[in-house]
Formats: sequence, structure tokens, C-alpha cells
Amino acid sequence: MSGLTHPPRPTAVPRPVDPGKALRFHWSLSQAGNRFRRSEPTEELSGRLPFEAQLELCQCADEHGIDSLLMAIGSTCPDPILLSTCLGLKTRRVKFMVACRPGLISPAAFVQQINTLALFVGGRVHINLVGGHTPHELQYYGDWLPRAERYARLDEFLTACRALWEADGQEVNLAGRYYQITGGRLPTPFSMNGVRRPEIFLEGNSEESAALAIRHADCLWRFAEPPASLADKIAPVIQTGTEVGLLVSLIARPTRDEAVQAGCHLIGQFGEKARAIQRSFERHTDAAAFELTYLARQSLTPWATRTLWTGAVPVLGAPAIALLGSAEEVAGALLEYKEIGVTQFLFTGWPDLDEMTFFGREVLPRVRERENAELKR
Repeated sequence: MSGLTHPPRPTAVPRPVDPGKALRFHWSLSQAGNRFRRSEPTEELSGRLPFEAQLELCQCADEHGIDSLLMAIGSTCPDPILLSTCLGLKTRRVKFMVACRPGLISPAAFVQQINTLALFVGGRVHINLVGGHTPHELQYYGDWLPRAERYARLDEFLTACRALWEADGQEVNLAGRYYQITGGRLPTPFSMNGVRRPEIFLEGNSEESAALAIRHADCLWRFAEPPASLADKIAPVIQTGTEVGLLVSLIARPTRDEAVQAGCHLIGQFGEKARAIQRSFERHTDAAAFELTYLARQSLTPWATRTLWTGAVPVLGAPAIALLGSAEEVAGALLEYKEIGVTQFLFTGWPDLDEMTFFGREVLPRVRERENAELKR
């Protein structure tokens, strides 16, 4: 890439994880109004906006210590930037993690839209970059690039976005393979309090995703797996100063027996149709992360650890891998992940509103109490 007058972020110097950094928690908004949408064929999903259910979940997040709501992007979802604007004007504290696919918009237009959104909602904006995981759905939008080229374009897209956010009055010029910018200037700032850009999250379990996160992002999202096997995989990312977060569902209850019963009840609501839908998704996705669906179906046990449960994955897909247990057990599992360097979590639940409320009242206070006790040692 040539002609970039504002350089991309250099690779960070390796540094140890800060044990005093409090865990941060986020939630996916995509299931609000239809908690089992992942069990339905894509072609049958409604794109209608369940606004009242989504607003209720956002207001619950305001009250229960949730940092941000993930605003999904795709052919069956409302536009995430417009939706974030509407919800942001009706909430006080929670942020909005806006998903973006680089193949759908130019870097300059995206930065301009995000900056405008941030001014409307007081800077309460993160972004989540995704390369897309289903080629035929990407083609709805005219995006025909194969997976390897999507990663190359994502790299270039983030280089351009960061240059525009960090330009500080300078022109941005970029002559790349996928994007060209000449004399770029965006006078609309990200916020009025001196923060130049949103936090950048990047999603993926592949080596390519990890490399891009190290180069551009604040945090890499991965699907959950046992801490013992995860530690070595995420260490190279963490050592560069980039955080690692886990995408994981929650089934937390006052007792373990109640949580196990809730998990059994959940999967008991689905039959062969839901399993067939997930097998079809496996055949059509090119994302490494969704291999979990296949692995969960082949496993002899749904328990990866005492609290990490894959029982719902065959019917609800890879995002349904869950932390399941009592409030005390789930809090302990979160802190066990913290010990290997995980600092953020993105949750879903069934239903989200009940799970978020229980998390905020019962799990989160236990996490904070144990974090504070650790700091005093």
C-alpha cells in the first residue's frame, strides 16, 4: 500500500497483562424480540424491527453494568448505525458496538457515519469489524471476494479508518488495492471530549484475525474454549497489548441443579429441523470459528469443563457455547479466564432480559467482590 500520509499503528511492544484491570461485559442485541432466531433458516428470518424489545434490553443494560450492546449487521438485521442512533437517544450510559463489513461501505463514509452517531449519543460507540462468514449472503450485497481477499481488504479498511480518525487536521492519502483516498479530510470529530476514535473490536478464531487484531484493534473476540487449551492461543495477542475477549452465552441460576435443568429444558425445545439448519450453515460458512458446531456434534460429552457447556451448539450454533452453573460457579469461571489474560466477555442468553438481570444482580457483584479482594492482597 502506498501514499498513506498518516501511518498505521505499529505493532505494540510486548507487555504483561495488568491483573488489576477489571473485567468488562457486553451483550448481543440480535436476539431481542426473537430469542431462538439462530435456530431458524436465514431465508425465513424477518427483517422487521422489534424495537420495543430491543429498547427494553438496552435499558436493562443501562442498569446492570453492561458496557455495550453488539449491533449486528446482515441481510436479516436492521441497519446497525441507524438503530444505534434511535436506541442511543433513549438510553443514558450503555454504549453501542456497531458491526461493520468493509465490503459494504468506503472507509471515509463509515468514519463519517460513526463520528456523527458518536456526537448524537455522547461518544457511546464502539465498532466491531467482521469479514463475513457466509459467502452467498455477502453476495446479496455484491461482495464476491474470497476469504483471503476479505482479510486483505479488512486490513486496508482499518488502516484507512485509523488514519482518518488520527489525522488531527492532516490530509489522508491512500493508494491501495481496494481503497483510494486523495486529500481526505473529515471535520466532523468522533467526540467533543478529546477522544479521537471508537474502541475497535475484531472478531475471529483464525490466525489471520489475530494478526489483524494485533495490527489494528483494541480487542480480539474469540469463541470460548477451556482455559487450559485457550491460554497458549491467546498469549501472542495479549503480549502485544491487544486485549482478548470471549463470545459466550450464559445460563446462570441460583444453584447448579437449576442451571443444568434450564440447559436441558432449552435444548428439549428443538428437534431435527434445528440440527439440520446448523449442519447446513456449516456447509456454507468459510469462517474457522464455526467449526465448533461440528466439534460439539461429534463430542461424546457436552461438557468442555465443569462450567463450559456445548449442549446447545448443535441446535443454536457456535454462539450457543455457554457458561452454565450457579452464580458463584459462573463468577469463578469468568475469573479463571481472567487469570489467563481474557479481559472482556460478550454474552447472549435465553431470554436475554432475564439472563442479563440475573447476571447484574447475582454474578457481577461476585466478580467485582473477588476482583477487589485480589487487589488488596
